[in-house]
Amino acid sequence: MQYDVLIIGGGIVGLATALRLKQNNSRLKVILLEKENSLAKHQTGNNSGVIHSGIYYKPGSLKATNCIRGYNDLIRFCEENGVRYELCGKIIVATSQAELPALENIYKRGIENGLSKIRKIRKEELNEFEPHVNGIQGIAVPYAGIINYTEVCDKYAQLFKAAGGEIKLGEKVLDIRISSNGADVITSNTTYSTKLVVNCAGLFSDRIAALTRPKIDVRIIPFRGEYYELKKEKEYLVKNLVYPVPDPNFPFLGVHFTRMIKGGVEAGPNAVFAFKREGYKRTDFDWKDFSASMAWPGFRKVALKYWQTGLGEYYRSFSKAAFTKALQKLVPEIREEDLKTGGAGVRAQACDRTGGLIEDFLILEDKHIINVCNAPSPAATSSLSIGRTVAEMALNRFASNYAPVTIN
Repeated sequence: MQYDVLIIGGGIVGLATALRLKQNNSRLKVILLEKENSLAKHQTGNNSGVIHSGIYYKPGSLKATNCIRGYNDLIRFCEENGVRYELCGKIIVATSQAELPALENIYKRGIENGLSKIRKIRKEELNEFEPHVNGIQGIAVPYAGIINYTEVCDKYAQLFKAAGGEIKLGEKVLDIRISSNGADVITSNTTYSTKLVVNCAGLFSDRIAALTRPKIDVRIIPFRGEYYELKKEKEYLVKNLVYPVPDPNFPFLGVHFTRMIKGGVEAGPNAVFAFKREGYKRTDFDWKDFSASMAWPGFRKVALKYWQTGLGEYYRSFSKAAFTKALQKLVPEIREEDLKTGGAGVRAQACDRTGGLIEDFLILEDKHIINVCNAPSPAATSSLSIGRTVAEMALNRFASNYAPVTIN
């Protein structure tokens, strides 16, 4: 069981990295391990399926550059491989004068990030895009779209295996032992030897990183996002994607409306601290996960800083009326009885020791391991670009044994 590269995590980033490696050096022996019995089980399989444009992200940041490059890569990939998607566009809506400066800042970021087709829209134009939306000003973003990222993952996996890659399911990583020549990865079933480990473990990326980097200075804090869906007879209220102006001090986009590629319209999500890293229900609790979050000084500082916002998110979690009220800011006609309970996802948000919520993607390199320690939204849109970035890091390590490769 000797490999050149072993990837931990069968979500969209791990699969994209695996595919990029095999596409660009077929001689590399690459294996991907996933602890579940199917791929894309957690963050990837529970997101809202939006193709993000890159409008929100700080110009020059890893999020901005990877989202825009990844967006183009994803569209091309879908066209070439018959994966269904739709560029339906979205509007970002300001509902009060106080939100206009933040809306203007988003517009400027979009222009700086090369999104030349976005445009400001006045109050009277909003209803041309979304007849039932309330607002005073907005931004039309024609680049945004919808997709099923599980279908994308299935295609990544199919192509990776066709190129000679291996995928092993039901392989939970328990330990990593570094040696002079590489690493031994001990799982719940066996031991694999590899020259290089790539950690794409998502919600558990910090724990995998800590196996070889005990003093890692970030922790994953899980936030659950809960959704409602519009009842069939009320889907006419939303044509495509409708977003609020996000709170610039909180790293989430706020409750919004998303038409789904499979049909239907989602409303949400909120963002509540989850008591379990894979806790999709309010009652889910894991003592190890909870105590690890509470023991981290950075999280305690986050909780102190955002306690009022956090209480509001919890209130919306338990009160359908409160959730409905938040949605009514954008679509006043929405009523409680128009909503049915939808799904939920858990976002892995990296937090440093000082209480900083890591906004950008975070990739840490050691001698025999590459740790992708923070890859929240827009990681799905950006997956092929992130995969390219990580694959370049990996391929550089084999430069003396293999011909240099330019990743396309």
